[in-house]
Amino acid sequence: MCGIVGWISKERSIKESVKIIENMTCTLNERGPDDVGFYSSENVQLGHRRLTIVDPEGGAQPMIRKIGDRKYVIVYNGELYNTEEVRKKLQKKGYHFESYSDTEVLLISYIEWGADCFKHINGIFAFAVWDEREKTMFLARDPLGVKPLFYSIKNNNLIFGSQIKALLAHPMIEPIINYEGVMEILGLGPARSLGHGIFQDINEIPPAHYLLYKEGTPKLIQYWELEAKPHEEDLNTTIEHTRHLLVDAVERQLVSDVPVCTFLSGGLDSSAISAVTSNFFKREGRGQLETFSIDYKDNDKYFEANEFQPNSDQVWAEKMAEFIGSNHNTVILENIQLVEALKDAIKVNDLPGMADIDSSLYLFCKEVRKKATVALSGECADEIFGGYPWFTRPEDINTNTFPWSKSTKERKEIINKDFQNYPIEEYVTQKYQDAIKQAPKLNGESKEEARMRELFYLNIKWFMITLLNRKDRMSMGNSLEVRVPFADYRLVEYAFNIPNHMKFYEGREKGLLREALRGILPDEIIERKKSPYPKTHHIDYTKAVQGWMWEILSNKNAPIFELINREKVTEIVETGGKSFKKPWYGQLMTGPQLIAYFIQINTWMEEYQVKIRK
Repeated sequence: MCGIVGWISKERSIKESVKIIENMTCTLNERGPDDVGFYSSENVQLGHRRLTIVDPEGGAQPMIRKIGDRKYVIVYNGELYNTEEVRKKLQKKGYHFESYSDTEVLLISYIEWGADCFKHINGIFAFAVWDEREKTMFLARDPLGVKPLFYSIKNNNLIFGSQIKALLAHPMIEPIINYEGVMEILGLGPARSLGHGIFQDINEIPPAHYLLYKEGTPKLIQYWELEAKPHEEDLNTTIEHTRHLLVDAVERQLVSDVPVCTFLSGGLDSSAISAVTSNFFKREGRGQLETFSIDYKDNDKYFEANEFQPNSDQVWAEKMAEFIGSNHNTVILENIQLVEALKDAIKVNDLPGMADIDSSLYLFCKEVRKKATVALSGECADEIFGGYPWFTRPEDINTNTFPWSKSTKERKEIINKDFQNYPIEEYVTQKYQDAIKQAPKLNGESKEEARMRELFYLNIKWFMITLLNRKDRMSMGNSLEVRVPFADYRLVEYAFNIPNHMKFYEGREKGLLREALRGILPDEIIERKKSPYPKTHHIDYTKAVQGWMWEILSNKNAPIFELINREKVTEIVETGGKSFKKPWYGQLMTGPQLIAYFIQINTWMEEYQVKIRK
C-alpha cells in the first residue's frame, strides 16, 4: 500500500517545479515509509511513497514501460488479488514481465485493455497512468472505494493525491470551505457526499469511477455499478455460494512478502476472517496466526449494555483465538490516550471524523504495526448482509432520511446564527433522495423488497464508505495495510440480490451469513448477537473531553465558533453530552463522543487554517 501524487499542466512547462511535487509527496510519508520515487517531464510531475508488501526489488514506482513508440508511467496505491491470473492472460498475448509485482501487471493491463482493464482485475486500488505520447492522464479508484484518490482541476491544471493534505501542499489549493462544505460538515459529517472533498476546489474520484484527463478536459466515467437481478438459487445453494465467495476472497488477500495478521473482536465477521486465515496458514505451513483485539483500561467496570452494544468483546475474542489456535494480542488503551490521539486522528484523516472511534483505531493500528505490516479486517459485512439495527426496525426502514443520521433538526439548533439560513435539512434530504433514486430496482418485486434494496444500496454507497475511509486513514497513518475481504466486489454483487427472507434467515440479522459459517466457526460465535466496534465507557474519558472543551469555550477566538453556537455547546459540555438526545452519527457518536467531535472540528480548523467563505 502506498501514497500517490501528481500534477499535470496544460499551459506551461512544470519540469523544473520539482520542489512542489516533493512537498506533496512528503505529506504521505506514513502511507509509504519504505521508498520514494518521482517522475518528471515537460507537462507532468508524479510522486510516490511506497509501503513494500510484494516484490521489494521489482515493484518500485513510478514504474515506466515502453511499448513501441508509446511510453506509460504508473503510480499506484493498492493490491491486486488476482495478479497471477491476469499475468497469465497477458503472457498469452505476448507480454513479458520484468518483476512479479502487481504494479507491473496493472500497468500492462491498462496498456492492453485501457478502461476495460476493470473487467479483468480484482483488488483495492487508486492509480494514475500517464500516456506520454497522447498526453493523457488516467485516474481510477476501486469498485467499493477502499482506497482514496482526491483531485482538483484549476487553471488548466490537474492536481491529485491519495489524501487531501497532499493537494493542500500545492500552492494553487487553499484550505477554504464554502457554502456546500459547511453543510457537508454540519449536516452530513462525519459522512460526506460521494466525490465531495469538503474543501473548495477539491473533489474525490467516486468509487468505481475513472477520470480521463486530456488537453485540459476531464471526463469522469463510472465503470461498475450494482445491478438488480433475479436470485434463482435455493437456500442451501445460496449458503454454499456465499461461503465459497467469502473463503475465496479471504484467501486471495493473504498474498504478501511481509507478516500478515487479522483483527479479531470475537464477533461474527472478524471471527470468520480469522478462522479462514488460520486454516490457510496451517495448510500452507505459514506458522501461527497473530490476532489482535482492542479494549480499554477498566472498561469492564464501566461497560453499559444497550441495544447497539449488548456485551463487551474481550471474552469472545479470547474464546475464538483458542478455537483457531492463534497467538492473540489484546491492545489495552488508556482513556487519556484516546483524548490525546484525537489530534493525531485529525492529522491523518484531514477532516473531522468519528471522535474516539477514530483515535482508538489509530492507537490500535500503531500497536499492531509493531508485529505486522498487513492486517485483514471484518468491515462491510454488516452493510451487505444486514447487520445493523436499521435493517430490522420498522421506524428506520420507513424513515425518509439516512437511518444512521436522524439528528439533522437537532444539529441545526446548535449552528452559529450566521448559518441559520443555510438549508441544511433540505440539503441532507436532497442527498438522501438523490441516492435512493439511483438504487437499482427489479421489475415485479414487492414494495417491501424494493425498500430493502434501497436500504442496502444506501449502506453500501454511504455508510460503508465512511467506515472504509476511517479504516484507511487510521491504518495507513501507521504504515499498516488493512484489507477488507467483505468488500470483494464479487461478494457484494452476489449478496445485493439475495432476497431478504434468505438474508435474514430465521429472523436474525446476518442470518444467511451465520448459516454460511457453520463448520467454520463454533456455534456460540455464530449465535452471538452483533456488537459494534467497542467504545470506552470510562468516566475519565468524559471528564477529559469536557476539560478540553472547556478550554476551547474559554477562548473567544476558537475557530469552531464560526460554525457552532457557543451557548448550545456549553449546554452539551455541562451535561456530558446528554442534552443532545440523538446519536450525532451511526450508533456510537453520543454523549462524550459528541464533545470529542467538536474538539476535532476545532482542531481541524486550527491545524489546517481553515477559512470559511460565506
